[in-house]
Amino acid sequence: MLPLPETPVSLTIDRLGQLGEGVASWQGRTVFIPGAFPGDTVRVHLESQGRVLRGLLREVVSPGPDRRVAPCSLASECGGCDWLGLAESAQRSAKQEIVLSTLEHLGHLRREDFTVRPLLVAPRDWGYRRRAVLHPAGKGALGYFSRRSHERLAVSECGALTPVLTALPGKLAPLLKPLAKDTEEVLLLAEGDKAAFAVNLTGQVSARHVEAAEAAVRALRLEGAVLVPKEGSPRVLGKPALRSYSPLRPEVPLYLRPDSFAQAHAEANVGLVTSAIFELAARDEDSVLELYSGNGNFTFPLAAGAASVLGVESSPVGVELAQRSAREAGVSNVRFVQGDARKVCDGLVSEGRRFDVCLADPPRAGAPGLAKWMVALGIRRVVYVACDPASLARDAAGLVAVGYKPQALQVVDMFPQTHHVEAVMSFERPGTGKGS
Repeated sequence: MLPLPETPVSLTIDRLGQLGEGVASWQGRTVFIPGAFPGDTVRVHLESQGRVLRGLLREVVSPGPDRRVAPCSLASECGGCDWLGLAESAQRSAKQEIVLSTLEHLGHLRREDFTVRPLLVAPRDWGYRRRAVLHPAGKGALGYFSRRSHERLAVSECGALTPVLTALPGKLAPLLKPLAKDTEEVLLLAEGDKAAFAVNLTGQVSARHVEAAEAAVRALRLEGAVLVPKEGSPRVLGKPALRSYSPLRPEVPLYLRPDSFAQAHAEANVGLVTSAIFELAARDEDSVLELYSGNGNFTFPLAAGAASVLGVESSPVGVELAQRSAREAGVSNVRFVQGDARKVCDGLVSEGRRFDVCLADPPRAGAPGLAKWMVALGIRRVVYVACDPASLARDAAGLVAVGYKPQALQVVDMFPQTHHVEAVMSFERPGTGKGS
């Protein structure tokens, strides 16, 4: 293997990789270059990171056809919007191709073997994020991680956030200064014109923490806050549970809280849920198992077209919010179980339970073991909602290995200006379920 040159080398970017980096070739080796886009000619400093060869971008010698001036002065430093310098049309094409190629190369699923639906485009591509995770950034500031590092970049305003949140980092930071040395991260959440925040603490909640958080809520006219200790129950201040509505079922309230997961793009979430419900194709007599059910984002639309839904969620806050929605709307055909999906599924199998269809929306790490549970529970159709193409590919390969056939793929552009992407994929196992 040739030694790496000490001076920068010139490379031309061929494509975008799964993690959003530009991909080029040097001496027959693949090079991953953050901040570079297809068609760019760049000068980079090469360095090895284990078996991977990376290029540190020093100069864009000539820009590719889809490179543009980013509408944010921090774009080259911030780790948040890594594709802000790339035209939206190119972002969308790349996302569809990244998901398909990952399924092919990692999951060994040929794109010809299932229906590939046109990419679902987000209604807004800037100023859409209703959630943010901030970190103490020194001198009483809050900020994001810098690009490809855990160094903190102080941010006072962020144009990627919804209008009610845009200036909140700079306004909130000085008010939370008494909490700074005990703060792990600060979570922002908005719904419409209402906002709340949570603080994940490194230790226990103290009177000083409560006083500062309450003062911030009052000063900024926020709905409330949540102080989350390292161990024990959260301390709720005011009314931080923001009322939204269930996609496809506006009569059902859906509650969001800053210390619990919610999809970042409210409008695109409607498309995501619609796609998942369509792919599941549940019937009125079907029993549905929903894994990683969160606050009920998919649950209530599922319940509208099925006999029953059992939602499984590990977060106590998520279950609490979902149960509140069911109670207030009088939805009686849903039930929620709080617990680890693996343990709950093992318990359902040991009880001899059977379900007709399953919707799984796992975290980025995926759902290891999903295939064996689906077979053991007699499930005929599975819809997998993925926020990571690699996890989707691994779990899809597992389902195919036990007899499920891929039916359709819907890629959803939930996170414009970033490489992150959501996908909905359906699978069916012949000879299972009712009527088999």
